[in-house]
Amino acid sequence: MRVMPAEWEKQQCVLMSFPHEETDWAKEGELKSALSPFIRIAQAIAYTQAVYIICKDKKKTSSLFCSTRNLTFIELPTNDTWIRDYGYISIKEDEQNKLLDFTFDGWGGKFNAKLDNSVNQSLHKKGYMGTTPLESINFVLEGGSIESDGAGTLLTTTQCLCNSNRNGGLSKETVEKKLKNTLGTQRILWLDRGHLVGDDTDSHIDTLARFVNKETIVYVKCDDKDDEHYHVLEAMEQELKSFRTVENKPYTLIPLPMTQAIVNNQNERLPSTYANFLITNHALLYPTYSDNNDKIVHEIFKKLFPDKEIIPINCLKLIEQGGSLHCSTMQVAY
Repeated sequence: MRVMPAEWEKQQCVLMSFPHEETDWAKEGELKSALSPFIRIAQAIAYTQAVYIICKDKKKTSSLFCSTRNLTFIELPTNDTWIRDYGYISIKEDEQNKLLDFTFDGWGGKFNAKLDNSVNQSLHKKGYMGTTPLESINFVLEGGSIESDGAGTLLTTTQCLCNSNRNGGLSKETVEKKLKNTLGTQRILWLDRGHLVGDDTDSHIDTLARFVNKETIVYVKCDDKDDEHYHVLEAMEQELKSFRTVENKPYTLIPLPMTQAIVNNQNERLPSTYANFLITNHALLYPTYSDNNDKIVHEIFKKLFPDKEIIPINCLKLIEQGGSLHCSTMQVAY
């Protein structure tokens, strides 16, 4: 029997992939400043658990840190930094850990992903995952597109998993069958509405709504009727209200505020979202955006995770390339 653990379950390590001279960060002339949030995220996690950092030059990358405790630097070629979408997906099979390597196609062929798609195999061959078995699956699936409650329920979006640029555009029924076979999914909660302007992922769930326990979902809510997100996120909220737990009870829904509109140098809106947080063994890391709601979100997370350290990380630089904190990490189950 298979099951995909929830993010709040015990983790062996967290994977990260650092920017380098051949990534889009360098093309924009922002490599030095781009490294800053990655370093802060890695240091915050490494305070209490292992972090595996994929990089181009491990000597150069390790020199960026004051302390390398709990940090392992691994030289591998990559196209991009968003390892949430091409890193291992952990499952438990008959109570034993197993790693799944799905196909990554650059979010529906939008970007070159050949090197990123080979990372999991390379890491496994180098022995960094020990004796944990690896299974390769010929199916496009990104880690940021699915949320597990650890008990057989997945939360996801139709726009991503049924998109014609992923696996040719499969029906919900076909996708559900595939995820049941590979992840042990018992049921899927499908969001048909919900989108952030500037998002290249076709509405990844980790930008919109997340499980924080089996009965509770946090989600992005827009209160500004003049904001372009208002109606689509209101429709998403209604869908969330219709969802039921396995015990046929409504989920406890906790809204997360939206930031003020953040734009790049071309005046294009960027997909800032507080839903892109990371749960580790001892902490909750959440993105901040120099916004008035940063502190409000901090208090929300303190109430939701009273036993964890709540760590804010400024992610304004990350959203310039379309991702945020959760996108830059991938946990490996213990």
